[in-house]
Parts: sequence; C-alpha cells; structure tokens
Amino acid sequence: MTVSQNNEQPESDQQDKRIPYHFGEKLRTVRERKGYTLKVVASQAGVSESLVSQIERNRVSPAIDTLLALADVLDINLEFLFEEYRRKHPVQIIRKNERRVSRDEQITYEEVVKPDEADGQNTLEAYTITIPAGTKTNRGSYGHLGREMGLILSGKCELHYEKYVYELKEGDSVTFSASAPHTIVNTGTTELKAMWVVTPAQRFVTK
Repeated sequence: MTVSQNNEQPESDQQDKRIPYHFGEKLRTVRERKGYTLKVVASQAGVSESLVSQIERNRVSPAIDTLLALADVLDINLEFLFEEYRRKHPVQIIRKNERRVSRDEQITYEEVVKPDEADGQNTLEAYTITIPAGTKTNRGSYGHLGREMGLILSGKCELHYEKYVYELKEGDSVTFSASAPHTIVNTGTTELKAMWVVTPAQRFVTK
C-alpha cells in the first residue's frame, strides 16, 4: 500500500511567499477604529474600493505610492506599518565580499555596519580605515554632528582634536564629540588600520 503525498502548501504559506509585507490587518484595524468605510478611504486615496479591500485582505501587495496614499488618509506612521518586517529581520549581516568601500584620495574606508534609515537621528555606521604612512584624514577637519569611537587595530597615529594632539597606538581606543575639528594622522612607517564607529551616520548614508 502506498501513501500519496500532498505537495501543496497551505494557502496561507503560499500567500506569505507572494506578498512580502502584510499591511492589511493594520490598515483595516486603523480604518475601522477611525470609522472610515472602504469607499471613503479609497476615494481619498485615489484608488478603487476593491483594491483597498484586496490590500486589507493581503491579496495584493500595494505599490509604494498607493501605500503612501493610504497611510496619509489614515494618518499612519510608516514605521508602524513596517515594524513587523523589522522584527523578522533583527540581525544585519554584511558578507566580507559585499562590503561597500569609500575612498578619499589614498585612504580607504570599508563598511562593516550599514546605517538603518529607520533609526532616524540615531543612525549608526562602522567601518575600517586604512591610512598609508605619512597621510591623514580630511573629512572631519571642520567637525560635524554626533560622536565617534575609534579602535586602533595596527600601526600608530595622532588624533588632532581642536588644538590638542593625542598619540594612539595598536589596541588604544578613543571616543569624542565629532562637533570639533578632528584629523587622524598616520605617524608610523607602515599603514594604519583602525575600526571606526560614527553616529549619526556620515559616510555611508546612501543605500
């Protein structure tokens, strides 16, 4: 006796694969709480009533302009809509061969933490810095908002901060307000490598 296997997945599982984000329940809950009908929301958002109904039932994934229009009509914060997605992706991984690289003349910056725009003013970025002997950074020479933390991985350098000069060598770490002018000068005979953390993000702010 053979037992046939049913390879069909439940409709809910198939729907999860088709629709990456499930906004429907939240949109419907807010609409009903405000006492709006499907017709009213659809009319104000400039879409059909049937489309709103399908979105609320997670039958279709709305285009971004449609989602923005619905959120505007219902006065919904987009962070509220996407918080479920963020909970499902709490860990960010950047593979070694996928790191973004930024260069400023001879200096190389390699991203290890990607800024998350959803963090607003609290965005965070981290990268390694490689500075050849006898060269220095330029970007912070006028200062900017936020704070920075650095860890010297190899080599030695000087941190020029306002009118002060601090010597740093392998294993040393430093933290400071980025609002004052600051420059890292490689004073060694070999290249300097350092890990740097900045908040809010300054260098790798684009997607």
